Amino acid sequence: MIRTAVLGAGRIGQVHASAVAASRLAQLVVVVDPFEEAAKSLAERIGCEAATDPLEVIARDDIDAVIIGTPTDTHVHLMLKAVEAGKAVLCEKPVDLDIAKVDEALRQLEDKDVPVMLAFNRRFDPSAAAMRQAIDAGEIGDVHQVVITSRDPGMPPEGYVQASGGIFRDMTIHDFDMARWLLGEEPTEVLATASRLVSPDLVEKYDDYDTVMVVMRTASGKQCHINNSRKAVYGYDQRMEVFGSNGMLLNDNLRPSTLRRYNQDQTEVHDPLLNFFLERYDDAFRAELEAFFGAVGSGKPVPVTPYDGRQALHLANCALESVRTGKVVKV
Repeated sequence: MIRTAVLGAGRIGQVHASAVAASRLAQLVVVVDPFEEAAKSLAERIGCEAATDPLEVIARDDIDAVIIGTPTDTHVHLMLKAVEAGKAVLCEKPVDLDIAKVDEALRQLEDKDVPVMLAFNRRFDPSAAAMRQAIDAGEIGDVHQVVITSRDPGMPPEGYVQASGGIFRDMTIHDFDMARWLLGEEPTEVLATASRLVSPDLVEKYDDYDTVMVVMRTASGKQCHINNSRKAVYGYDQRMEVFGSNGMLLNDNLRPSTLRRYNQDQTEVHDPLLNFFLERYDDAFRAELEAFFGAVGSGKPVPVTPYDGRQALHLANCALESVRTGKVVKV
């Protein structure tokens, strides 16, 4: 059993703590949060220790792995401290909002023989994983186009908007990672457009956007189109399409059930979409942790690296530059 500490008792920390507690490969030893009541509340609910000092927990001899679900500006510091202590790390995205800081962290990790995985959970969604497997099996021939739609059910709180680094770095960054993964090549050109349509006053206050589209191209000519919105009134809209020389793969939205209703007034009436990422990607979070613990236990490479996080952040920065200049940006 891999003895694990979860750093952060907020929303994502609670997700990880619950998944670790349910894992057959790991033991949740402690949850850590500077807000003592938050740590205690989560620890009591799950059945583990609570602590307030992450560095003290990282240094403990009874901890083998650390999951970092703390605010973004703490990720690099905690990651490097854990690696120095010989602890395996699963870190939430992004590594940092400053790509120079990310590059320096990657440089420091180069000669360290400690597993460090970045938490791009959508790769582990069962439907997305099946899509990647179908591509690898040649079911649709050569990939030509990837189309990704990701729309949230509503604007996040103002505090989140203020600290997120902007829609490209906190929301589209998942789609940049999925694009790289599904295309099988690095994008070399980025063209983006962005608008303030959902909450103009709020996003303008923080020089951000709430509605964006991105078009990317690889060196071989493969294309990707991403579209995001902070507010879809019908729910959490998550769809992906991969078009190839011999066919197409479509990853559609999930609903609570597959039941459809027909009557004299309506046909094809479905249940609403799953409400938010916690429900939509519950299986993905669990599979992500199992992949992490599996790599740690077997000594095999982790499936998602800090470099993947660096590349997704770089694409986010290129998209923002494209919005501000109105030009195609070379990656």
